[in-house]
Amino acid sequence: MKYLKFLPVILVLIFLLYYYFGIYDGGKQQLQSNQQIESISSVKEKKWETKTDEKFPVTIKVTPIELGGNAEIWKFEVVFDTHSGSLDEDPIKITVLTDDKGNSYPALLWTGPIGGHHISGTLTFPKISQGAKSMKLIMKNLYNEPERIFIWELG
Repeated sequence: MKYLKFLPVILVLIFLLYYYFGIYDGGKQQLQSNQQIESISSVKEKKWETKTDEKFPVTIKVTPIELGGNAEIWKFEVVFDTHSGSLDEDPIKITVLTDDKGNSYPALLWTGPIGGHHISGTLTFPKISQGAKSMKLIMKNLYNEPERIFIWELG
């Protein structure tokens, strides 16, 4: 009979332990899991900044459109604009992608026209090495400019 007075306290302790380990801690793990999924999704859906080079006589705008995460190829939207002559350079031949580790990746594919005053299309590259912190898209020897460089931080 003298132990009966401790029964409510024991029941409350059992309930608190059940709540903490069964419900509260499980909820924390679910919250952490959801936060990790959101973090991965935000990297995948990141909106990349358009970089612009306006050296006369050609303005070039480059926007990453597919890269990082599970992307096997990296794609960039490229817009060339000039009012002085025709843009007859093949973007595949003048463009390379580099990472901060010193690796270079040649362009694989250009989907767009060649020639004219206003050209836009997509440049495709192989995926760069994992763990790179930045990348540069470099266009060489376009209208007497040795290099046009576009840089992005990867995170």
